[in-house]
Amino acid sequence: MLSDLISLLRPKHWVKNGFVLAPLIFAGQFTSNTAVMEAIIAFILFSIGASAVYVVNDIRDIESDRRHPTKVNKRPLASGRLSVPQAIALLVLLYGLLGIGYFIQPEVVGVIIAYLLLNYAYSYYLKYQPVLDIFTIALGFVLRVYAGAVAIGAPMTSWTFITTLMLALFLGSIKRRQELMGSGDEGRAVLNQYTLSIVDRYAEMSAIGSLIFYSLFVMSTRPELVGTIPFVIFGLFRYWFIVESKGSGESPTETLLKDPQLLINIALWISFTVWKLWPVAV
Repeated sequence: MLSDLISLLRPKHWVKNGFVLAPLIFAGQFTSNTAVMEAIIAFILFSIGASAVYVVNDIRDIESDRRHPTKVNKRPLASGRLSVPQAIALLVLLYGLLGIGYFIQPEVVGVIIAYLLLNYAYSYYLKYQPVLDIFTIALGFVLRVYAGAVAIGAPMTSWTFITTLMLALFLGSIKRRQELMGSGDEGRAVLNQYTLSIVDRYAEMSAIGSLIFYSLFVMSTRPELVGTIPFVIFGLFRYWFIVESKGSGESPTETLLKDPQLLINIALWISFTVWKLWPVAV
């Protein structure tokens, strides 16, 4: 049962909360022990909040998950390995941990509360609304970055906002594309309102936008990071290659964790960024 409870938390998906650490890097505060500690705490708190969302989603989506070709076996509630009361007990524990976190980082928990409300609106209404569902997923990533900025007292610039939004829209569009290809409109109700051609166009537009905005941000604000642009291009190319050739992408987290080239590319991007910003770190 313990392994199923852990599975309900979806710890693999905590990699998404790495967005919380982005402001730490771009603000050049990664040499400050205080800033690093605050960012790590924010990452942990956001992971707790994200897990709470996963639990609520699994409770809400039991029936649809049972109709999904892969989720029926992967999700503990859909498979019957865990009961709803057990999931609710875990949810209460997570909320309690966030309550403790409020006394440590009240502003960050405030952002997490906004994230929880957004996702609960998604679970009960927005997930059934085409286009709005993808934007809701994307705003979740924006809130992650904002929480990281709040944690270290750094501003969230307009460049950071729009670049994160576009990248997240790309991931969300690809997710819907692969869901549509994998299970048609049976696994998720909103899918019967999408077509492959339209989600492909969404993904293409978002990928191009994220690259353009990131490049403009770097060239206008952080010219020393121009060398990171090829890593971003490679990441987009590689991700799309995996989606097309291997049928992955329904879970961005699993796609990332299973591809060594993507992992190496991200490690190189981080290393290059830290190296270039190190002299100006405070």
